[in-house]
Amino acid sequence: MLGWAVAGIFPAVGHAADSLLDTTLEDAKLYFTSPLRWDQEDWLYFGGALAAIGAAHSFDERVRDHFATGSKAILNGGEDKNSLRDAAPTVALIAGTGLAAAFFDNHDGYREAWSLLEAGAFSGATAEVMGYAAGRERPDETTSPNEWGKRGDSFPSLHTTVAFAVGTVFAESGNDEYRWIRRIIGYGVAGATGYVRVSENVHWLSDSVAGAALGIATARFVLNRQAAQDRAAALQFQPVKNGWLLSYSMRTH
Repeated sequence: MLGWAVAGIFPAVGHAADSLLDTTLEDAKLYFTSPLRWDQEDWLYFGGALAAIGAAHSFDERVRDHFATGSKAILNGGEDKNSLRDAAPTVALIAGTGLAAAFFDNHDGYREAWSLLEAGAFSGATAEVMGYAAGRERPDETTSPNEWGKRGDSFPSLHTTVAFAVGTVFAESGNDEYRWIRRIIGYGVAGATGYVRVSENVHWLSDSVAGAALGIATARFVLNRQAAQDRAAALQFQPVKNGWLLSYSMRTH
């Protein structure tokens, strides 16, 4: 779905493309092995996420009963008619950021759009693997929230996961001048996506809570990597006659 945006938004060629690919591959390696390097704060976040998912799970059946009325109450085997529609706002965030960067030929805009794509790809891949492993049936496949290890793909919600990953990176990127607008848009898209997936009876409440936790964690990783790359770029060593020159640059906007 996002493939069309990559070629149209990022005109990187030659060395720049190779550098971007190398950075992305390195990010992917660090992302998928990150639990091996978690510190106390990371484990506390993980424990808090598990507690939130567990609490949401206790309300799964009640929430389903609230939303599964009329045609939504029909068990249709997990048919998700509005999948593309529900993904559209997240895709629009990525595409809009990239197109704005292309229009203004803004390097930071290109970089932010790539970060949004990276967050979406990493979180989406993780959600797909978890969904296959959990095998949980959707609320439009069964009335029981405890049908795990089947052929379902309900847990976690893929749409919610990617929406929170992309929305959080969008909300916390850029300068602080328009931070409140970015947060309204980014977290608004993420929250609305999670709500719609539950209200349409295609996901359990705990699916969306798990997706939100995974998405936010992925966004934190991408933002931290971005900050680390900024620090590395700011401090540079250059060879000069009879020694080395240490230079430091700092962004002012």
